[in-house]
Amino acid sequence: MNRDFKNWLETMTDTVADWIYYTDFPKVYNNLEKIKIPLNLLNSLISSKNIRQDFLKLLAEYPEILKVIPILIAKRIKDTIIIKDPEKDYYFNFRKRDYTDNEYADFMENTGIFNLLENHLVANLYDYVTGVEVGLDSNGRKNRTGHAMENLVQSYLEEQGFQLERTLFKEIYQNEVEDRFGVDLSPITNEGNTQKRFDFVIKTNSTVYLIEVNFYSGGGSKLNETARSYKMITEETRSIPNVEFVWFTDGKGWNLAKKNLKETFEVLEHLYNINDLDNGILGNLK
Repeated sequence: MNRDFKNWLETMTDTVADWIYYTDFPKVYNNLEKIKIPLNLLNSLISSKNIRQDFLKLLAEYPEILKVIPILIAKRIKDTIIIKDPEKDYYFNFRKRDYTDNEYADFMENTGIFNLLENHLVANLYDYVTGVEVGLDSNGRKNRTGHAMENLVQSYLEEQGFQLERTLFKEIYQNEVEDRFGVDLSPITNEGNTQKRFDFVIKTNSTVYLIEVNFYSGGGSKLNETARSYKMITEETRSIPNVEFVWFTDGKGWNLAKKNLKETFEVLEHLYNINDLDNGILGNLK
């Protein structure tokens, strides 16, 4: 099949965002539900006239309030918060109690949390942390874009008749592919020295298709690296009987990296975008 790269590039779409792409509110609410009790306990410090003493008393009675302190400065509890103080370095891990109560009070004071509470700059911490969670959730948009593209490709594959765990396999490592289908993928895994994971693998009567999926709404060096890498995989796969490489990609970001994409397009027969899927390109995988 002869295709024109310029015409193909013009069919790239600008987004695969679904309704929860911008903010996954169910995730936000679930995170809040887990910490609402300690947040409400800390609410008692709002407008406190002696906030340090009140905090120390609250901490002594309810040590579980420690676990919500990181989210008050937009950090996750799993994160270690490192502070370089003139006197010593601190490594606050709020999953365990490594410091004295007074040092935790110092943390609250020096990071500005006491000021936030005692001066009533927020009405309640539940609402405040809702906003923090929404902000943190926005950091997951890049991952959601990738997952949305994967879900889209999977839906087309299933419509084509491929069935999960029978002829369609998701997030499968190269050694599993070799064991399951009796193929040797060493040419694309540095003679077995690297563990390559494929987004999908599909098996037809005659061929094992190794599939990668991604979406790029913006530019960056990652696009060029990906295109070069997949060109190499394409060339290496040619030496493996009954195995072919397939790449589904899309996004306007490719307009900023079209040179390397064109090089891959010219050697990779199975390089497709969403427009190709809409036009029944999966019929080529036999």
